[in-house]
Amino acid sequence: MDAFPACGSAPVKIGFITLGCDKNTVDSERYLAQLMSRGAHRTSDLAEADVIVINTCGFIDAAKQESIEAIVEAGRYKTDGVCQAVVAVGCMVERHKLELMAELPEVDVFLGASEMDRLIPALEERGVLGDPTVAHPGVRAYTGDLPHVRYLKISEGCDHGCAFCAIPLMRGKHRSYARGEIVHEAQLLELQGALEVNLVAQDLAHYGRDRGDDVRLPELLESLIAETSIPWFRLLYLYSTGMTPRLLETLARESRILKYLDMPIQHASDAVLARMRRPERQRTIRERVNRVRSLIPEIAIRTTCIVGFPGETEGDFHQLLGFLEETQFDRVGAFTYSPQEGTRAHALVDDVPEPVKRERLERLTELQRVITAERYERHVGRTTRVLVDRAGRKGVPTEARAPWQADDIDGVVLIAAPLAAGRFADVMIDRVEDDYDFRATLLGGVEAVPPTRRSWALPVTTATIGSFGR
Repeated sequence: MDAFPACGSAPVKIGFITLGCDKNTVDSERYLAQLMSRGAHRTSDLAEADVIVINTCGFIDAAKQESIEAIVEAGRYKTDGVCQAVVAVGCMVERHKLELMAELPEVDVFLGASEMDRLIPALEERGVLGDPTVAHPGVRAYTGDLPHVRYLKISEGCDHGCAFCAIPLMRGKHRSYARGEIVHEAQLLELQGALEVNLVAQDLAHYGRDRGDDVRLPELLESLIAETSIPWFRLLYLYSTGMTPRLLETLARESRILKYLDMPIQHASDAVLARMRRPERQRTIRERVNRVRSLIPEIAIRTTCIVGFPGETEGDFHQLLGFLEETQFDRVGAFTYSPQEGTRAHALVDDVPEPVKRERLERLTELQRVITAERYERHVGRTTRVLVDRAGRKGVPTEARAPWQADDIDGVVLIAAPLAAGRFADVMIDRVEDDYDFRATLLGGVEAVPPTRRSWALPVTTATIGSFGR
C-alpha cells in the first residue's frame, strides 16, 4: 500500500466513531491517548479529520451492520473531506478481519481488539503521524460529552461459556488488571473531573480470580473508596453467581457505591438457560435477587433478556414473562436472538421465526414498561441527590440523574432550574414522566464539587499510556 503524504507541521486531526458497549468507550479513550501522545488532536467534525478511527462492535448482527455502515460513511471523507486514513478497530475486526479486508477497500488499517499496540506503528508506516511532541496528561483522553461521567474497565475477556456469545472469540479469556493500576487510573479520571465512575467488565464478579493475590471485587472497591474521593461508583455487568456475602456487605456499607446493579439473567426458563449454557437457574436467580434486596432494600436492579433463542417455546417465554412480573426488576434491556458464527449456539437450529421473535420482544417490552412505571412511582415524593448532566436554561429543563439511573440507559430527572452540568443537587421527585423520566423540584443549593476532593500527587507521563488494555 502506498504511503500517505506527510502531514507537515500541522497537528494531525483524529475523528473517532465508537460503537457498542461502554468497554469500547474505554478502549477508544486509550487509543486517543496514544495518538495525542504523538501530537494528534481530536476533532468532532469528520470532514476535517486526517484520520478516522471506527471502534466496531460485533456482538449481534445489528451491531455488525451499524459498524459496516459507519466504516463506509467514513470512507467517503477520503473524497469529500481531507481524510488520509480510515482505521477499523475492535471486536468485529477481531473476528472478521479477512472478510472485512476483502469487502471494504476504503479501510487502510484493520486492527482487532487484541492489537491495540499496533495502532501507532501502523499509522507511522503510512506517514500520518509525526514525532512525539505533546506530553499527554494521563492514560486516557475523554471522547464523550459528559466529562464528569467515566467508565473504568477492570478486566478484559470472559471465561463464561454462554452458547450465544462471541465475546470470548473477540476479547479472549478473562484477564484482571492489577488493583494498583486500576486505582491509579481512577485517580487520573478524578483529576480529569470524574464525579461518577462506572466499573465495567464482561463480569465484574470474576475480578481477581486469575491473579492469585486474594484481591477480589470487594477488596478492589474498598481500595477505590479509600484512595479516591470520587463521589459515585456504579457497578455494571455482574452475574448473579458473583453475589457473595462479602460483596453484598461492601455494597450495603459503602455510601459512595451506588445502590444499583446491572445483573444480566438472559432468561428464566431452566430449559432455555441450560441450552444457553448459563450457570444460573430460575430458583438460584430468585434466591440471589431476594438476598440482595433483603440486605439492600433500596437497590435498583437492571437486567438483560434474550427472546427467541433456539428451542424457546411459548411455554418457555411465558415462564420468562412470569418471572419478570414476579421479580419486578427496575429496568430490563431485551433483544432478539441472532446466531453468531463460531458460538456453540450457531450449531443449533434457529427455529423461532423472526416474526415470532419480534412479537415476543414487543410483549416483554410492554410488560416491563408497566413494571418499571410501578417501580418508579415509589420514588415520587422522595428527596434524593442527583448529578446534573446537561445544563438547563430558560424554557429548557436541566437534565440530571438519580442514583438509580445509569447514564444513557435509565432515563433522566428533569428540573425546572438553570443548573450547570457537573454538579450535585438535592431534589424532590414530583412525578414520573414519559415512562422512564422524572420531574423534580430543586431543594436548597447546589454542591459544586465533593467537599473532600483531593489533588493526587501522581507522576503522570506519556509512559503510562498503553499500560492498560493489553
